[in-house]
Amino acid sequence: MRRDVYQAIADPTRRAILTLIAVQAMTPNALAEHFAISRQGVSNHIQILSECELIKQEQQGREIFYTLEIKKMKEIDQWLEPFRKIWETRFDQLDHVLSTLKKQKK
Repeated sequence: MRRDVYQAIADPTRRAILTLIAVQAMTPNALAEHFAISRQGVSNHIQILSECELIKQEQQGREIFYTLEIKKMKEIDQWLEPFRKIWETRFDQLDHVLSTLKKQKK
């Protein structure tokens, strides 16, 4: 089954994994220590993130470390950018309304 990036990041555990490896490269065992699910469960999440090219693996001796694939994360950011602008505009409008209401109360 072919998954897309947005399905991958829809899961809170996978988002947490991305957050952890954004800080530093981690082994599957190190990742598993952060979750109340089995090592196999974490491995399944890692596989989905790898399939979607959100993370990549690097061999260091006998250990495999996972790191964030920045290029793919930038694609998500670019997709979100128009929405971010809409949110900012609406928040600015709300700030203006609240400021006006506050002045009227005085």
